[in-house]
Amino acid sequence: MRFKTSLLKEPKHILFCVGWTTADELYSCSEDHQILKWNLLTNETVVVVKLQDDIYPIDLHWFPKTVGGKKQAAAEIFALTSTDGKFHLVSKMGRIEKSVEAHRGAVLAGRWNYDGTALITAGEDGQIKIWSKSGMLRSTLAQQGTHCTFNCFTPHNQCSYKPFSFLLFPQWKAHDGIILKVDWNSMNDLILSGGEDCKYKVWDSYGRLLYSSSSNDYPITSVAWAPDGEVFAMGSFNTLRLCDKTGWSYALEKPNTGSVFSLAWSADGTQLAGACGNGQVIFAHIVEQRWEWRNFEVTLTKRRAMQVRNVLNDAVDILDFRDRVIKASLAHGHLVVATSLQCSVYSTKNWNTPLIFDLREGTVSLILQAERHFLLVDGGGIYVYSYEGRLVSTPKFPGMRTDILNAQSVSLSNDTIAIRDKTDEKVVCLFDAQTGKAFGDGKPLTHKMEVMEIALDQCGPSSDRKIALIDKNRDLYLTSVRRLGREHSMHKIGTMVHTMAWNDSANILCGIQDNQFAVWYYPSAVCVDKDLLPKTLFTKDGSEFSRTPHILNYVGTQVTVRRADGSLVYSSVSSYPTLLHEYTGSARWEDALRLCRFAKDQTLWACLAGMALANRELTTAEVAYAAIREVDKVQYINFIKELPSKESSLAHMLLFSGHVQEAEATLLQAGLIYQAIQIHINLYNWDRALELAVKHKTHVDTVLAHRQRFLQDFGKKETNKRFLQYSEGVEVDWEKIQAKIEMELAKERERAANPSVRSSMASHR
Repeated sequence: MRFKTSLLKEPKHILFCVGWTTADELYSCSEDHQILKWNLLTNETVVVVKLQDDIYPIDLHWFPKTVGGKKQAAAEIFALTSTDGKFHLVSKMGRIEKSVEAHRGAVLAGRWNYDGTALITAGEDGQIKIWSKSGMLRSTLAQQGTHCTFNCFTPHNQCSYKPFSFLLFPQWKAHDGIILKVDWNSMNDLILSGGEDCKYKVWDSYGRLLYSSSSNDYPITSVAWAPDGEVFAMGSFNTLRLCDKTGWSYALEKPNTGSVFSLAWSADGTQLAGACGNGQVIFAHIVEQRWEWRNFEVTLTKRRAMQVRNVLNDAVDILDFRDRVIKASLAHGHLVVATSLQCSVYSTKNWNTPLIFDLREGTVSLILQAERHFLLVDGGGIYVYSYEGRLVSTPKFPGMRTDILNAQSVSLSNDTIAIRDKTDEKVVCLFDAQTGKAFGDGKPLTHKMEVMEIALDQCGPSSDRKIALIDKNRDLYLTSVRRLGREHSMHKIGTMVHTMAWNDSANILCGIQDNQFAVWYYPSAVCVDKDLLPKTLFTKDGSEFSRTPHILNYVGTQVTVRRADGSLVYSSVSSYPTLLHEYTGSARWEDALRLCRFAKDQTLWACLAGMALANRELTTAEVAYAAIREVDKVQYINFIKELPSKESSLAHMLLFSGHVQEAEATLLQAGLIYQAIQIHINLYNWDRALELAVKHKTHVDTVLAHRQRFLQDFGKKETNKRFLQYSEGVEVDWEKIQAKIEMELAKERERAANPSVRSSMASHR
């Protein structure tokens, strides 16, 4: 990936700042009091307005054009700051609508918030102020000891100006010299800074240093995030650099421009403009961007052309587009390309006849793919399309902001869409991919801490869909998407997890866990038998990935990891677990057993034990548990197999997995009151056992008898008031109790042998 640059020849004057109106039109302001308009289609430059001689422009920022897909009525104006202490609201035609006395000394910077309800200015007097859209002073945020500047709004400021104090505090020493430029991206919540110490740095929102460049030859005069937050540009004297969001450099250009004082990305993120000290505007667009999937490699060779290469036979195809390419994604046998006006969908089996449909808005910021459909995010909303180009759904929720959604906050599977709510980062909204409606009662998944990253598994039935999430503590959790009226049960499966990815063809999860590469061959084991989870985990040393690696994808048996220095590292994972998932998913249990016997791997046996138990294949589960020497669980499985009814077997399998309430509900629904009471006696849940016995007016003496025996074994006296109350009026006779139990078991065996009796009793209830 690199920049392709061009310069338009114009009269020499120092340019201070630039701002895009459309993807092909740019405004710039200069020291000669002029505001220029640059047209990239015709390569023409015209003077919009000649300002008064006492107005020396410093910064300009256009009013946001759209919010939530709706065009703003006032989008044809921009804020212009100047050295006379004023900011000016200027129309697109160059007419000054209003001038406001803002600061003592120069107004160094001015920025609209994302919805245009407020303007923030920073001045040479050290003050930062908030203004209304019409130019009325709302608040003075701070008084610094020296002049201050900025280049952004915080992503935490949504509709009001009160949280702006977050921008100012905490403060930290960032550079050895004066900080010349900063930028904050709402997509990744990261801060860029460049200073006179000739370094540029990347920070998180808490002021922690994530990356510091080596010292450049000249001071860093400009930095700017791309709208999607994946890359940023850095400008210096005769220098333009393209960098990844983690800091490492993709490419370095050395144009003859002088110092690049200001950088601005177009709204679609395809083009960059820079205001240069030699009076020219430098234009750049990204080329040689690459996408890989299995044996295919796609390269963006020009703004409107791609090259597809099949590495198996070296076949090359050239894809041409009518408009410039904005976003692309290659996965699940399809290439999805979004241009400024259209979306093209190619099959890897046929590169000649794409399916093409028009886009509602030309600023696609994210593409996600699943096996059956793909998802587009733009300024107007979220859209799910089939690979045939049919609009499937458009999920929405109150307060949704599509301008800050990225691959870490949105996930897609064949049947589910998960979106982290930016207004409350503890909340994850879950939608049906086919209808776009929220699941069940519409209540979202709520975690106890802020969620940093989410990912849905890609295979299996929708009823078993799982979502993995990494929270602020870097703990990895797993939970079911379909809760069926119950609260989401969060299962912690890892700690200090920095990045994760699901396999594309099996529900296997990989991640970087505390300097180790970890693969959870069957993460759903935590929902079946928690003791199995450590036995299904494969780990190896992750030192080859260096510091802060990022997993790009997990396709087949290969995991692609991007290191902190930008290099790609590939790691192979055993193919046996994927094959085991395939066998168990199609109920080929004999083949699964043969595979485990052939591989002779305890991890595979543990996976098979969990899979068999989840699918109620008790015979296979018994063999698998015996192979990993879980004798007590083999005995319990044999006990379950000998139970007289399906309801009892199901309840005890739920009990095996730790789902006590579900086991109780299953027995009560089947009319097996004694069995429901007995499971609580076995678990020493005495209060619940007595409660059920009293409620159903049966086996109160059974509960009291077991309670007395329990206290006698431990040499204790009864202190529970409820047990004391019922023991006074109930006689305990073990012979009667045993007779009653035998009668209950006989009834259960009779019902199991005669289904008509069971159905008539159920209808009677």
